[in-house]
Amino acid sequence: MRNLDVTTLRSFVAVADSGGVTRAAGFLHLTQSAVSMQLKRLEEVLDVSLLDRSGRTIALTASGEQLLVYARRMVALNDEVIGRLTDQAYEGEIVLGVPHDIVYPAIPQVLKQFHAAFPRVKVHLVSSYTRALKDKFGRGECDVILTTETSLDAGAQTLCCKPLKWVGAPGGAAWRQKPLKLAFGRLCTFRPRVVEALDTAGIPWDVIVETESDRTIEATVSADLAIHTMIEGTEPPHLERIDHGGVLPDLPLQQINLYGAHSSKGVIHDTLADYLRRAFSAPEHPKLKAV
Repeated sequence: MRNLDVTTLRSFVAVADSGGVTRAAGFLHLTQSAVSMQLKRLEEVLDVSLLDRSGRTIALTASGEQLLVYARRMVALNDEVIGRLTDQAYEGEIVLGVPHDIVYPAIPQVLKQFHAAFPRVKVHLVSSYTRALKDKFGRGECDVILTTETSLDAGAQTLCCKPLKWVGAPGGAAWRQKPLKLAFGRLCTFRPRVVEALDTAGIPWDVIVETESDRTIEATVSADLAIHTMIEGTEPPHLERIDHGGVLPDLPLQQINLYGAHSSKGVIHDTLADYLRRAFSAPEHPKLKAV
């Protein structure tokens, strides 16, 4: 009689979900060699090849795809049994990465709900730019991240699509100036598309504030010295959408994507991912196609 080890299955699911041993090792807080050894042991027990290692990235074989369905169920059932029979008080820490511009208004409510469900679990909130968050996620430094993008990577899930909107000071006139004065973050992923839209419309522009501080941008814009762009519904009370009557170009839709929702790290991880889905899922705009 051969028996499957749940720890090994958990590692297999993590590799399948993250697309590689290195990233899975970071999520599992194990060394890369330990995860590789577990996968090898699993293949030996089943006497099948689970991973196709012939390409530049790891892919599942047909046997691996079949096992993944069972592995998810077995890991989830294991966690459910442990939780119910031991009546454990969940403890620990989970790292959530969120871009600066979509922290409000949804994330405070998500954190409040999560704390009520797991009062002894610490959520370490990392707020940064999408590019930096994806790098951290790739190194296993974040368990779950949200991103704002116009595309979708493998393993991610689009929660909603919303348009970028021009924002300025309440009752401001900065949007009427020529050249148009802009305030942007140095690593802002919106900026290239905003500039492209302005160039296409033949509108001269000038970036007068380039910073890594959202507070600096908001102070400049609220003083009516420049304008900015934000995802619809995320603008703070001291800024407002500009009613420009078509003078400024329309801006592209942005996807709010969720990474790490299927890493099978247990009920804590799954619950946080579910709260994020509920907070951001909104069928207001058509979804963009993944690339």
